[in-house]
Amino acid sequence: MESFIRLRLSTADGHYGGNLVAGARVLQLFGDAVTEVLIRHDGDEGLTRTLTADFLAPVHCGDYLEVRATLVSAGKSSRKFECTAHKVIQLVDPNDSAADLLAEPILVAKATGVAVVPVAKQRGGTK
Repeated sequence: MESFIRLRLSTADGHYGGNLVAGARVLQLFGDAVTEVLIRHDGDEGLTRTLTADFLAPVHCGDYLEVRATLVSAGKSSRKFECTAHKVIQLVDPNDSAADLLAEPILVAKATGVAVVPVAKQRGGTK
């Protein structure tokens, strides 16, 4: 089971000089994608217990990202996930409106993690 989010990072997402977006924003997107899978699988948002991430390339305001969370395995209450974020469009210059559709998406971050849905909260989803 997988969740997919595509979005453009706005100027409000910029945190550092040069319109650089903080890695925490990508982690938030991973959390949103994991939450969607949990709702689809269990009928409950659950709670992320661990998330181990690698940040591999910079993300800037104006970039378009594709974020995926994939359910790898499910135990009694734990759910293991793999998450990825790829940059698919980037601005040519932050002071201009020109943008490039990337021929090859750039993997900007990846993560593995565990979420927990207490048995009492599991209502079943679309599985």
